[in-house]
Order: sequence, then C-alpha cells, then structure tokens
Amino acid sequence: MTRTIAGRAVNPIGLGCMSLSWAYGVPPSEQEGARLLHRALDLGYNHLDTARIYGVGKNEALIGETLKGRRNEFFLASKTGIFVEGDGRRIDCRPEMIRGALEESLRLLQTDHIDLYYLHRRDFSTPIEDSVGELARAVEAGKIGSIGLSEMSADTLRKAAAVHPIAAMQTEYSPLTRNPEIAVLDACRELGTTFVAFSPVGRGTLCGTLRDPSSLPDGDLRRTLPRLMGDNWVRNLGMIDAFTAIAGTAGVTPAQLALGWLLAKGDHIVAIPGTSSIAHLEENIARSDWLPDGETVGRVDALLNERTVAGPRYPEAMQRSIDTEEFA
Repeated sequence: MTRTIAGRAVNPIGLGCMSLSWAYGVPPSEQEGARLLHRALDLGYNHLDTARIYGVGKNEALIGETLKGRRNEFFLASKTGIFVEGDGRRIDCRPEMIRGALEESLRLLQTDHIDLYYLHRRDFSTPIEDSVGELARAVEAGKIGSIGLSEMSADTLRKAAAVHPIAAMQTEYSPLTRNPEIAVLDACRELGTTFVAFSPVGRGTLCGTLRDPSSLPDGDLRRTLPRLMGDNWVRNLGMIDAFTAIAGTAGVTPAQLALGWLLAKGDHIVAIPGTSSIAHLEENIARSDWLPDGETVGRVDALLNERTVAGPRYPEAMQRSIDTEEFA
C-alpha cells in the first residue's frame, strides 16, 4: 500500500527524524543515528522528514552525511522559518531569509534538490503569499520539488494555494490530538494536499510504556506539555490504558493501532512517527498495510477525543506561534 505526496508514491508510514538530534530523551550518537537511518531505508521507509531547527542543523547534517550515497531511495522533506538565536528562537519567513536558509539546507543535506520544503510555522508579520512566492521561485529553479506548510490553518492553506499548489500540510494528529478534524483535513482533500501527521503516537504516550513523564530526562520537550502534567496526566493515562486494551483486542501493538487509526481517517493522510529506537522503527512499519475496522475506529473515537482528553497540547507561550484551529 502506498500513498502520494506531490505525485510521488511513498510508504504511508514515513520517518520523523527529529529525535535523532533533539527534543525527545537523550539523542543517540551519530553512529547510532546513522545505523537507524540505514535500517529505515532497508525496511522500506522512503519518506524522511527533517528541519533546520532539529539540533540547529545537526539533523540535516546527519542525514546528508549518512545517506548521500542512497539519496535516490527516499523522498526528502525539510523545513525553514524557525531560527535559533542563543537561548531564544524566532519565526521569520521573509523571502530573503527563506533563500539563505534553503542554500544552507542543501549544503547540510549534501544534495542539490529537496523534494518537499515546508514553512515550519506561520510568520504573522509576513504575508503568506510572499513566503510561498519565494518558494515557488525555488521550485522553478529546481532546488525544491514541492511546497509544504506546517501547523497552519485551513484559511492560510487556501491563501497559499492561490499562489502555488501546496503539496503537504504537516500538523500534529493522533487519537489524542484531533484539531485537524476541525477544518484542515477537509481543506487538504479539497485542494489535493497530502496531510502529513506528526506525533501520530501521541508523542510516545500511546505506546503504552510511558507511565511517569516526570522521569523523562531534563530538556525533554514532553516535560513542558500540559497534557503530561499533574491531574491532566492522571486522567489521560487511564484512557491510554484503555486504548492499549483496544489494541490488544485488535491484535496489534498500541503504536500500530494509533497509526492504523490515523490512516483510516483518509487516503490523503500519511504519518511520520519519530524514534531513536530500531525496535520501535521496525514496529511502526510492520503493519503499514493494516487498517482497523469501523468498530475499532469507533471505539477509539469514543474513548479519546477533544472532549475527553485533559489539557491543551502546548503551553500558552508556544501556542501563540501556532496557526492551527482550536476547539472552543
């Protein structure tokens, strides 16, 4: 079973590469990260997703150095628009910033062509039409194959698509996070845009193994997420345990159920679970051709949804940088 991005057939399960360099747990060594990337291609992963901010260039460099001899085996996606300066970061999607960032990504990735290049976040001070216009020129120059948006609304998607076709919209989507169901999934289907779901296993919570988020290493992004704190986590953990039971009834692992549930929501959806574990890498793709039946999907929908999950997905300060629709 394959799905398409920008007309290119890809495995419906791709690989989010962020955790090889940043954000979750302790990143693996470069040697371990390289071994995982090679194993991913050997297993059939043919859609790899990275971004400049992941390790402030280290993730792009890891992929470039490791896979430069296998570049024709995978669809490569990267992102720009978030810039780190000291301990802070800013969103900047002005055309001149996009031009410079793209050249640096090409250098780090050791390639002359990125298949899909995203605006990582909405720059509210720069018209989306101007940013997409610059990316359209990069398409014309052959430096990128297609344009994507990340964490943006249906309205922004339509404005962008009026300038140039948008190949992909990437946003968090899982049984725990249902915001794309408000408007973006329908807008993507309408415009022929592939929806790329990041954190499809609930940032690792739906694997059924995370019991105490406070035990995560310092610096782990998940320690800042309201859903994994205090009473919110106590409530959500009970539902996650019930989700694990549904997976057992279906004969799959909890992570496989989360991925199958997501793919069952539309044939224009692909998922990019991230991991630094080869065992989890193998588990995630092992049932990429499996979809749960309607009864199983219904049980998951009734258990985990915008009314039952406790806590917002981001802290307030981070939420202000997000353009996606929110439930009332």
